Amino acid sequence: MREAIGGTWLTQLVIIFMLLFVAFLALSLNYTKAFKMKNEVLTIIEKYEGLTDKENGSIQIINNYLKNNNYRVTKRCPEGSYGVRSLDSATLTEVTKENKNNYYYCVTKMSKSVMANGENYKEEGQVYYKVNLFLYFNLPILGDIFKFDVNGSTGNIIHPGDTLKIIKKEEKK
Repeated sequence: MREAIGGTWLTQLVIIFMLLFVAFLALSLNYTKAFKMKNEVLTIIEKYEGLTDKENGSIQIINNYLKNNNYRVTKRCPEGSYGVRSLDSATLTEVTKENKNNYYYCVTKMSKSVMANGENYKEEGQVYYKVNLFLYFNLPILGDIFKFDVNGSTGNIIHPGDTLKIIKKEEKK
């Protein structure tokens, strides 16, 4: 009888470790996919030198890319940024206190500043974009458990082709 109880306990232990391994594998695959999408979005913004909303503009190309890769995660965006509520539209919506929820991705336009002689100087016309995409941790039986942010920023863009408001760069003290 002792051996039967010990064998059952060992089998349960092996099953638990297998479930943990599968959960880790699912998380790493979702994380890799989200980072790949974030990098592609940043590349599109840099290629088109900003976020243009005309036909075949960068917003429409980003939305089509995300739709074709089955991106469907929505989350809350920070106030003052811009977000996309529908991947079928080619426009950005400014995020306010009243409408913070249900965005597919968020974009913030930041001014480039340089530190010289202990003071910040704004470089005229140079901006960069911060992009937030969202990742969900999905297990086959349990469903969506957690949502994470995947952040990135573009390189410097001189005189971008959009009319988004610039959010001043936060100073680190």
